[in-house]
Amino acid sequence: MTSIDGQDSSYLDLLKRRLTDSILIDDPLANLSLYRAKAETPAWKRRAISALRSFLARYRLQIVEPRWVPWDPGFPNTSADELLRLRSRGLGWPARAQTLIGLQRLDNIQYCVETVLQEGVPGDLIETGVWRGGACIFMRAILKAHGDQTRAVWLADSFTGLPLPNAADYPADAGDKHHAWNDFFAVSRAEIEVNFRRYGLLDSRVRFLEGWFKDTLPTAPIERLAVMRLDGDMYESTMQALEALYPKLSPGGFVIVDDYCLPPCARAITDFRGAQGIADPMREIDGNAVFWRRASQ
Repeated sequence: MTSIDGQDSSYLDLLKRRLTDSILIDDPLANLSLYRAKAETPAWKRRAISALRSFLARYRLQIVEPRWVPWDPGFPNTSADELLRLRSRGLGWPARAQTLIGLQRLDNIQYCVETVLQEGVPGDLIETGVWRGGACIFMRAILKAHGDQTRAVWLADSFTGLPLPNAADYPADAGDKHHAWNDFFAVSRAEIEVNFRRYGLLDSRVRFLEGWFKDTLPTAPIERLAVMRLDGDMYESTMQALEALYPKLSPGGFVIVDDYCLPPCARAITDFRGAQGIADPMREIDGNAVFWRRASQ
C-alpha cells in the first residue's frame, strides 16, 4: 500500500461531496421523490401520481421540485448553507445522492479504512444494507487511491428493501415500519452496478451478497474482515450481521453502526456486546452513528 498524495486526497474529498449530492444541492431540477409520503399517503393517491409520472414520461417530461427533501417534514425551507450543514450529518433523503449517510459518516469510513491500510490490519470491507451503494463506492475508491490490490468490498443486501418485522423472534422490532418505505429503500443490484461503473470502480473486487442477511451472511465466502459497516436499521438485521461477521473481524478492525440512533438497533448492539463481553469503547460519529475498534489482543 502507498500513501496518497494531495491529488488523491482531493479526489476522495470531491467523491464524498458527489456521493452525498452536496455539490448540486440547490439545482432546481432535482427529481421529485415521493418517499416522504409513502407511509401515510393513501394508495389511490400514490397510484394517481405514478400514472401521471408515466404519462408525462411519454413526452419526456417529469415532475420536479426545487429543494432537497429532508427526513423530517417539519424542516422548513432553508438556505443552501443550512441544507449543507444538515447534509453533512446525513439528516435527509436526498433524491439524487448515492448515499444517505452524510459527509461526517463518510469521513469516518475514510478514517477506518485508511487506518487498517496504514497499520496492515488484514481483511476485506463490508457494508450490510447498501441502498444505492454510495458508501461501498467510497470504500472501493479509498482502496484504489491507496493502491491496494488485494482487499475486496462486499455489498450485502436483499436489494428488495427491508423485511417485515419478525416480532416473535425479535420483540424489539415489533411495530417496525421500515418496510413501508421499500419503494425508496429497494434498489436493484443492477442499478448499484451502474452506479459503480459511473465512477469507474466496478471490478472483480466488488462482490455482492444478495438476499436476506440470515440466508447470506452465515455462509458468505469471507475469510477475514478489517472493516464492517452495519446499516440494517432493525434489531434483527443488526444482530444477524454481528453474529455472522464479528467472529471474522481482525483484531484492530472496526465496527461501524450507522443506525445507533434507532432504539432497536442500539438494543441489538448493547445485547451483542454484553453477551460477547466486548468492552472496547464506542465513539460517536455525528449524533446518529457510532463505531468501535476491536481490541488488538
